[in-house]
Amino acid sequence: MKQWNVAILGTGAIAAVMADTLNGMEEARLYAVGSRTLDRARAFAEKYGAEKACGSYEELVADPQVELVYIATPHSEHWANALLCIRAGKPVLCEKAFTANAAQAREVFAEAERRGVFITEAIWTRYMPMLATIREEMNSGSIGQVRMLTGNLGYSIADVPRLRDPKLAGGALLDVGVYPLNFALALFGHGYDRVESSCSKLSTGVDAQNSVTLYYPDGRVAQLNSSLEACLDRQGVIHGTKGYIRIENINNFESLSVYDGQHQLVRRVERPAQITGYEYEVRACLRALEAGELSCPEMPHEESVRVMELMDSLRAAWGVRYPFE
Repeated sequence: MKQWNVAILGTGAIAAVMADTLNGMEEARLYAVGSRTLDRARAFAEKYGAEKACGSYEELVADPQVELVYIATPHSEHWANALLCIRAGKPVLCEKAFTANAAQAREVFAEAERRGVFITEAIWTRYMPMLATIREEMNSGSIGQVRMLTGNLGYSIADVPRLRDPKLAGGALLDVGVYPLNFALALFGHGYDRVESSCSKLSTGVDAQNSVTLYYPDGRVAQLNSSLEACLDRQGVIHGTKGYIRIENINNFESLSVYDGQHQLVRRVERPAQITGYEYEVRACLRALEAGELSCPEMPHEESVRVMELMDSLRAAWGVRYPFE
């Protein structure tokens, strides 16, 4: 089996999760890590067993041994980081939110297509096998005709400097709100014809908590909540005319429970064993690269752009604008 050399660009908490993931995989390995300072890169490489530590992102992408770069920097940096990788000919797995706005996403994808370089968004829930299980159950008729979806995700993390800072594209929407949105869009699609939303803000001007409702022409409704200030229940519920499906943790699907119209549990499905859950997006990248594809079917480029466009429209309605826009 070929073992792919994966490099991590960035050394934060999410980079650490990917490092643990790669160290548990057979088909990929943590080859290199890049940081803006060599000391941070060396500390990360020593802790997680990377073969090479790079004191700049430019050094990382110049290494001919690097076969896939995972971008784990703040949202505000994804655009520049992705373009750096693409112009060096390096395939990219870029953490969510893919960029700070749709214009940046379109530019990145256009550059990747022009140069024939693979790139995809690391919105991990889109790649998980449990998503297919949820879709199958929703479409099976077990809860009758599906009429509503709800999704909540929030943590008490408003004191994290990165999330408070508009210069780093902070706020609840791009960090946690992107998960309820992707949960709804992966199951109900983009055919909504009306959006209603509201938010409260931190003193820095970014959104602290928000509520979004998508209305579909056939009467279906998706109601979504996210927060940096409160611990939300992380649940997703698909409501039908004969019952409902409850999904534990829409940020990393843990289980699916089917209830009938009398609120009696009919069936429960646990997620399969996993390393961290990040392995699915890595494997999707490797499959696409082996097949010579420039994107992953689990999260096509146009889907990432549509999600960014929706988030742009929400921020515009709330008056949340980043200083670099």
